Amino acid sequence: MHTVAVLALDGVIGFDLSTPVEVFGRARLPDGRAAYRVRVCAPHEEVDAGAFALRAPWGLDGLADADTIVVPGTVDVTAPVPAEVLDALCRAAGRGTRIASICAGAFTLAAAGLLDGLRATTHWIAAPFLAARYPRIDVDPDVLYVDNGAILTSAGAAAGLDLCLHMVRRDHGSAVAADTARLSVMPLERDGGQAQFIVHAPPAPDGTTLEPLLRWMRDNAGRDLTLAGIAAHAGTSARTLNRRFREQTGTTPLQWLHRVRIQQAQYLLETTAHSVERIAAQTGFGSPTAFRDRFKRLVGTSPQAYRRAFRRPAAP
Repeated sequence: MHTVAVLALDGVIGFDLSTPVEVFGRARLPDGRAAYRVRVCAPHEEVDAGAFALRAPWGLDGLADADTIVVPGTVDVTAPVPAEVLDALCRAAGRGTRIASICAGAFTLAAAGLLDGLRATTHWIAAPFLAARYPRIDVDPDVLYVDNGAILTSAGAAAGLDLCLHMVRRDHGSAVAADTARLSVMPLERDGGQAQFIVHAPPAPDGTTLEPLLRWMRDNAGRDLTLAGIAAHAGTSARTLNRRFREQTGTTPLQWLHRVRIQQAQYLLETTAHSVERIAAQTGFGSPTAFRDRFKRLVGTSPQAYRRAFRRPAAP
């Protein structure tokens, strides 16, 4: 079973610590078995988390055989990281262990030299300081997470959920990740980066919600939906619909629809032998070429390459 070790240092941010524990702890395989074994590790038995203290059942030796190490953020990013922690992370990286940081946890990875020469992110407030303190890192303050393969970083707070769900999908495919996302009451993918959260739009004054419309769009994603048609179904103008989507989802109706179609295509690529042409038609794309282009743009690989990576083995 895949072991995830969550590293708890003094000053750890409780939200960052609980995110990987909950996401990986809730993930289940199609047959109901747990997808991960989760352990919390610390350099000493009791960890000072500010408002509370916690006892970690594992020491740094718990990192040695982990498949994934997650490093949550700490409140004081200027505090020195214990040498034994840096050594343990460097040894793990040398073994090829996947190492991910949440929020300000990027400063711990940076202190270990694991982000040198790589693109990385952290909370947008801390991004300028990370870039100034570690000039060899290409800091991107606008994205929710960055996946460099063995080294991953996420932006602030809830972006840790995005990163953990992304790793679940990498490990077990979009169906398992989608089920985990539902249990976490979290969309599997959010369009855009953390820049959209720097200034928050006020809620709709009449208390309206897009949830019924989003459900209808998801159920009818295979149809030839247009912005005008979606607006007509919602009983509003295209301009008002665009505004409400921006306020409540951070994206546009058509971009949201493309995401849903791609997620449905991923599921079909994983679970069926349907041709790319048939899947393109089933998921509402006008042509296989348009489907391939959109898939590559959003997923970062081709439909065929995705199928080779995530296709479920046939049942015996």
